[in-house]
Amino acid sequence: MPSLFDRSHVETVIERIAKLTPQSKAKWGTMFVDQMLAHCQQPLRVALGELKPKRTFLGIMVGPLVKKKLTSGKPWSQGLPTDKDFLIIDRRKFEDERRRLSELVRRFNAGGAGGLSKTPHPFFGKLTSKEWDQLTCNHLDHHLRQFGV
Repeated sequence: MPSLFDRSHVETVIERIAKLTPQSKAKWGTMFVDQMLAHCQQPLRVALGELKPKRTFLGIMVGPLVKKKLTSGKPWSQGLPTDKDFLIIDRRKFEDERRRLSELVRRFNAGGAGGLSKTPHPFFGKLTSKEWDQLTCNHLDHHLRQFGV
């Protein structure tokens, strides 16, 4: 399975991010490319312990049930719901967001398993380092595929 702990996979992800342009269009969904780049930063910031959204009742009840499916390594389907804390509704500067996302991906890799948050995920609860990695890796892949890279 691809892993953000694997430097060669990280370089592949960075190359995919670099292929995006301000004119890149989504194959599904309603986000613009700049919003997607900002959106993809949020789960990385949670994984790194920089962003700590509160757990919700829905997350406590449903999160553990869907965690296994979303950490399986299989591509995610279109139309999955987005947590309101991760919604980006304003427009952003494309180059700034692309740079920030690439930097966060590199920081995730550089920190390794020891650099991950010990706080439970706001939706999925307690995660192993492998689960943090798979969720983050799958989320990035989902949105990069959404924009055709």
